[in-house]
Amino acid sequence: MFGIEDGWVLGAYVLSFAGMVACVVYGIVHWNRDDEPAKLEDVQWAREEKEAIEKTL
Repeated sequence: MFGIEDGWVLGAYVLSFAGMVACVVYGIVHWNRDDEPAKLEDVQWAREEKEAIEKTL
């Protein structure tokens, strides 16, 4: 079948194709999904880092 004599090689091709299809479907489903909102502690950390960098410049 298709010049592939070994079943393991055919299985590798099938699994590779199935993985590709799964990745495409996952990408389509999650394409425009919103990010989670930023946590207050992350915002504060970013503000502190920005201030520290501005002081060194």
